[in-house]
Amino acid sequence: MSTLTRPAEVATASPGRRPSPRRPGRRGARKGLFFALPFLLGFLATYVVPIGYAFSQSLYEKKSSGLGFGPTRVVFTGFANFSSVLADGAFWSSMLRTLAFGTVQLTVMLGLSLLLALLLDGVAARAVRFFRAALLIPYVVPAVVSTVMWLFLYSPTGSPLLDMAHSAGADIDFFGGLNTYLSLGNLLTWQGVGFNMILISAALQALPRELYEAARLDGAREWRIAWSIKIPNITGILVLTGMFSLIGRLQLFAEPLLLRQIAPESINTDFTPMMEIYDKAFKTGNYQYAAAESLILAVVTGIIAFVFYRVTNRKMS
Repeated sequence: MSTLTRPAEVATASPGRRPSPRRPGRRGARKGLFFALPFLLGFLATYVVPIGYAFSQSLYEKKSSGLGFGPTRVVFTGFANFSSVLADGAFWSSMLRTLAFGTVQLTVMLGLSLLLALLLDGVAARAVRFFRAALLIPYVVPAVVSTVMWLFLYSPTGSPLLDMAHSAGADIDFFGGLNTYLSLGNLLTWQGVGFNMILISAALQALPRELYEAARLDGAREWRIAWSIKIPNITGILVLTGMFSLIGRLQLFAEPLLLRQIAPESINTDFTPMMEIYDKAFKTGNYQYAAAESLILAVVTGIIAFVFYRVTNRKMS
């Protein structure tokens, strides 16, 4: 007697396509995107949208009707503002001035930071923590507060430094000519030397101590160990701090703007590119031209940072 096979049994017996399991990688990617969503929204709101708005504003220009007595109109002019900025001698002079000043000031600041980090690398751990905290205080103080403090120290009417100099029979002028750059450089170095020292010191602490012991067994002195072992092994952090500091110098604004209160003849309105942009936007009222200047400054800063990084990395390799 033949046994009839049920359709369900046939479907069970015949090899069929199994349902594909869920991919855990896709679920993990969704979770990661969900956690990164607040940052992405903040980045979009604080960077992408303002840059897009600045670009849209830079395509327009204010023009007055008649002989200049009529109402102003905002008209579309395309890339006319960018062409004007590229031919603006005051803007590019401020850019070159800031680059030249930043090159010298950053060399001094990073050199002092490296020297302090090397000195602290050979000190006891308890003393290192104390000096790190003490040298980091100027960086923790807001830039405006520290600038106002140095503004008082540089003031020709109530500066205790000038009082001590006058008591010693010396006549000191903190502004005028080269002294303007020295005073501003002293302020910026005081602000940033502690932070860069912390980064360099952390890189030194990560180096294996066996290298130092082997060098000491070979008769190397501490200065030789620092020059031949420590510094070559922390060039990465030196390049990184140099690049970030260079970007910060091209965006220099608050410190010279406040120092201008006591030295308007030495620090003019286009002393730095950011001061030039501020003057065009909030004093002249030409927001469209200031938007074009800010975008060109951002592009130039990115190009300089990229070139600096590539050149220094090529020398390191």
